[in-house]
Amino acid sequence: MIVERIWTANAYRNYNYLIACPETGEALAIDPLDHEKCLATAKARGWDITQILNTHEHHDHTGGNAAVVAATGAKVIAHHLSGSRIEGVDRGVKAGDVIKVGKTVELECLDTPGHTMCHICLRSHTDQPALFSGDTLFNAGAGNVHNGGSVDSLYTTFVDQLAKLPGNTRIYPGHDYLENNLRFTLAREPDNAAAKARLPQAAAQDPASATVTTMAEEKEFNTFLRLTSPSVIAALREKFPELPAEPDPKTVFTKLRELRNSW
Repeated sequence: MIVERIWTANAYRNYNYLIACPETGEALAIDPLDHEKCLATAKARGWDITQILNTHEHHDHTGGNAAVVAATGAKVIAHHLSGSRIEGVDRGVKAGDVIKVGKTVELECLDTPGHTMCHICLRSHTDQPALFSGDTLFNAGAGNVHNGGSVDSLYTTFVDQLAKLPGNTRIYPGHDYLENNLRFTLAREPDNAAAKARLPQAAAQDPASATVTTMAEEKEFNTFLRLTSPSVIAALREKFPELPAEPDPKTVFTKLRELRNSW
């Protein structure tokens, strides 16, 4: 499996992805908003985009569909309940469905509601797994629930699915928010050594060639995966004095998401 991460350099800091089979040159485009860059990259690499996967229905993830379909004839794949929110869907997928790309690539669909209620993440069937997480899991952060989402569902997705992925899973999100997310971590957990160590690198790096984190690293500096940290809880109780001394993880997650909304 070949992963080509495409930095759009737009105001929303989107990442698009091409996933290619090295044997056939067939490729899947994930959320190809910047259709010009996606098509140009595929052409330069000698790949044929045959499928598009939209992680969810927001325009900054679906806005390039029509142009890519017009240029390649690619089939559009999305959550089976996305309905009219995504035009021209050829295949609706559910949890456990597998998307095959060429002869060698298999990507398993995870139904991951929260940011929206029709959100798909993809997990690769490779020796070192990769997770294409859309707007559910960001490097050092979690998606918002402003436009059709649910914080309760996002919490369940994090705890029941994402946190259980192997530690060596590589994380490929839909946006580059790493620096700001690390600053949020340190605001909520000032003694987080991993976040302190990673922040200078994140602030200096070019998003086009940014390092890729793993799930094990995320559990070290992603506040939304550190719900039982005494430091996180202590700082949270300073903001919300009504919280008990040992709040349950769901309450911690909900309050963190509330604070991140205005960060």
